[in-house]
Amino acid sequence: METLGVLMMCPMIPPYLEEELDKKCKLFRCWESSDKKEFLKQNSNSIRAIVGNVFVGADAETIEALPNLEIVSSFSVGLDKVDLGKCRERGIRVTNTPDVLTDDVADLAIGLILATLRRICESDRYVRSGLWMKKGDFKLTTKFTGKSVGIVGLGRIGLAIAKRAEAFSCPISYYSRSEKTDSKFKYYSSILDLAANCQILVVACPLTKETYHIINREVIEALGPKGVLVNIGRGPLVDEPELVSALVEGRLGGAGLDVFEHEPEPPEQLFGLDNVVLLPHVGSGTWETRKDMADLVIGNLEAHVLKKPLLTPVV
Repeated sequence: METLGVLMMCPMIPPYLEEELDKKCKLFRCWESSDKKEFLKQNSNSIRAIVGNVFVGADAETIEALPNLEIVSSFSVGLDKVDLGKCRERGIRVTNTPDVLTDDVADLAIGLILATLRRICESDRYVRSGLWMKKGDFKLTTKFTGKSVGIVGLGRIGLAIAKRAEAFSCPISYYSRSEKTDSKFKYYSSILDLAANCQILVVACPLTKETYHIINREVIEALGPKGVLVNIGRGPLVDEPELVSALVEGRLGGAGLDVFEHEPEPPEQLFGLDNVVLLPHVGSGTWETRKDMADLVIGNLEAHVLKKPLLTPVV
């Protein structure tokens, strides 16, 4: 792939992907220039591939600036940062990294549920601050086992979350665009009905125009003051101001959030709430999974250069 010009949109953790691309391709680091537009103009004829991630991908402006662009290989499952319509229009191939991060994200969803219900972070602070010695035992919390879990989006990750929640004897129900005929879980055709009939609502669907703010005030009200919302999908799936006000006012019982609407700036109103667990978008953040994701990105680029079938084609 020595002659393949690859535009990498931002540095990624770990640096393994960047290092491997630097060995195998002609790598263009977009972040090294303070003037992106000029950088693209100067290198437009050489760039045939883009590698982006969950934060920055290939928008219409970037695609238009690259007349020789052939493929976008995204270091993520979600493709909301890629203009898929523009790629289809131009005949540009698009790939992502499904499956390899499913387990990590599902594990984290269960971790967020446990941390929120059992107040694990607050308990940790209680011990570290010396309050256990000064004030005695920590307050009682809420059990997870047996709680009803509703899942928004029963795709790969949603199913993996359901499988794990079943191990805690949790009744599982779900909402999606259509009923999964091969699923044993209870289906709700209305997200409001799902929220009204579960104690823990997990958001695991892709971000699209249709799912933007799918968790709105009505859904939050249906979940109620004893309910817990967990979001491991994308921040804009949730109407964040409505979520904040519901948590501050006690209209929602708690939340476990790995994603936010304006990353990396979560709402400061949440910082002082002990019934909220906040993570810096680390769903796939293990060494093992990030390496597997990087290898899949590289594998798709290699398949494209060799004119072989792409490993994980989207477009």
